Amino acid sequence: MTLTRRLLRTKPTERIVAEGGHGEGGELRRTMSLWQLTLFSVGATLGTGIFVILGQAVPKAGPAVVLSFVLAAVTALFSALSYAELAGTIPVSGSSYSYAYATLGELVAWICGWCLMLEYAVSVAAVAVGWGEYLNSFLYSLFGFTLPDAITRSPGQDGGVINVTAIVIVLLTTWLLLHGASESAKANAFFVLIKIAVLLFFCVVTFTAFESGNLTPFAPLGVAGITAAASQVFFSYIGFDAASTAGEEARNPKRDLPLAIILSLVIVTVVYVLVALAAVGAMPWTEFDPDNTEASLSYVANLAMGATWPGLIVSFGAVIAIASVVLTVIYGQTRILFAMSRDGLIPRVFQKVDPRRQVPVANTLIVAGFISVLAGLVPLGQLAEATSIGTLFAFAIVNVGVLVLRYRSPELPRSFRTPLFPATPVLGAVMCVVVMAGLAGVTWLAFGLWMLAGLVCYFLYGYRHSRLNDEVR
Repeated sequence: MTLTRRLLRTKPTERIVAEGGHGEGGELRRTMSLWQLTLFSVGATLGTGIFVILGQAVPKAGPAVVLSFVLAAVTALFSALSYAELAGTIPVSGSSYSYAYATLGELVAWICGWCLMLEYAVSVAAVAVGWGEYLNSFLYSLFGFTLPDAITRSPGQDGGVINVTAIVIVLLTTWLLLHGASESAKANAFFVLIKIAVLLFFCVVTFTAFESGNLTPFAPLGVAGITAAASQVFFSYIGFDAASTAGEEARNPKRDLPLAIILSLVIVTVVYVLVALAAVGAMPWTEFDPDNTEASLSYVANLAMGATWPGLIVSFGAVIAIASVVLTVIYGQTRILFAMSRDGLIPRVFQKVDPRRQVPVANTLIVAGFISVLAGLVPLGQLAEATSIGTLFAFAIVNVGVLVLRYRSPELPRSFRTPLFPATPVLGAVMCVVVMAGLAGVTWLAFGLWMLAGLVCYFLYGYRHSRLNDEVR
């Protein structure tokens, strides 16, 4: 078999599904319900973005930022529908990595998995870095003091030595993950319900100060402003695919995974639209400061009530939001690595399952250690922004994968079918490319360097140890 054919060799869908749940030393346990899967995706999506991004998006679109969130949701929906179809057809832990292996071949699957490493590991480290800032905001509002910059900021930031708070939140969520998927899902559900309650509290408070005059003119910057803001808020929707990483621990994956992905996107969209409408109705859009967004929701809540206690509650919600994101994203990262290890593309230690806890303990500890070092010691800079490209690239691959699998294997049983095929996956892929094209050149440079490193790793290790390639040598 030629090198090209080996690189593009696909793994049969039936085989991927048959291997699901099996690791070295034990099996993953199917304990997660539809409700828990949905909240996993909501937990990964509904993070700190809404707490800060609204302040950046409103000056671009005015009150029409509400439509920007809807437009971004529609853009995300195309990819979400493709994820739903493949998650129901190939219900395993690898998410888009496994979908790419089944449709586009091993090299593309590796690239997708490498992109997901960037998306999950670096993005969660970046989120954890910000936890200290939100924690300080909460502590100052409540007690009037803050933790020293030396332990709440990373090297390279003003006064930063080692970001101890970032390491602490990573270790706390790791401790939960080591107790099992069911326990982690319950903890995440608790976190998610709290942050949804906080955002609904924000809506109730600010709707009391709602003035219809603040909504006119509704679109002062026109359609261009709405689309510009939509491109920015689109990244607040990334994370809806988290449920697809739990394919081997879902009780009824073929039914529940597609539903969880779609339901999570609907829940997040409703919350975002309500928050955006409440905010621009309570405060004139011209007063939103794009350079001071860290506590934009807290500021609006305080202004609406003429007191400081509403902002305190909103700050608490941001602290909880980060904990939930860190938990769900580390979980997703470990399950994708689990699938890649089972295929031989990364070392076997990542697929070892503890027979008592039925979780990949070594995998989880390695990931947590790596993220802790990134969050505590490394200035992430543009690499954190490059996670956006990695995510969009994975989304594009999933959309193309739906097209390929429909035409190549139309007989496969599918618990969910993407509506308006082939228009939906085609539009999904095009939308991803359009949003990627709008990202900064330095972000593309960081992404290119990451991809180059990934290809080196693949040919030095993955290609040589691939179980699929071993069978034809």
